[in-house]
Amino acid sequence: MKIQRNGQASVLTDEQFQELMSVFSLTDKLLFGICYYTSCRISEALQLTKADIVGDRIIFRAAITKTKKTREVKISKKLGELMIECGLPKTGYLFPGRKSGHRTRQSADSALRKACDYIGLKGFSTHSFRRTALTKLYKAGVPLPTLQKRSGHASSASLALYIDIDREEVDAAGELL
Repeated sequence: MKIQRNGQASVLTDEQFQELMSVFSLTDKLLFGICYYTSCRISEALQLTKADIVGDRIIFRAAITKTKKTREVKISKKLGELMIECGLPKTGYLFPGRKSGHRTRQSADSALRKACDYIGLKGFSTHSFRRTALTKLYKAGVPLPTLQKRSGHASSASLALYIDIDREEVDAAGELL
């Protein structure tokens, strides 16, 4: 659990995810929805522009990714519906800053903290959406190499750190032998 910016961001349950989405502004709902449905980092989502949405895909340009490699993620049905509900700007950043450039990570973090405080959630951060998505996909049977390509992790070892495996799963694994 993440406490005072230390530790690993907690993974959201489906109910917690839905509750957060219900209290977010439309802008925050879209921002964190993109993080969740594309498994991207908050900094990558914040730097997206309208031009990065090409057909049914979001292009994460090399310039905005941690690994400096371009990747693309198909816009899922749920993300597409969310984009329609929340609306997109005609040009420029999807999440423009107050004066210029794009919105800051601090601003997104503040909005998430307020929403978590409002509904009484602890241990969550902007990274929780990425961890939640990757954990959920892994538990649904998506292989690690596929998740690595989707998330842009440099190695499967670094990706494995994101996957939340609980004690019961570890214990049950031994019973398979």
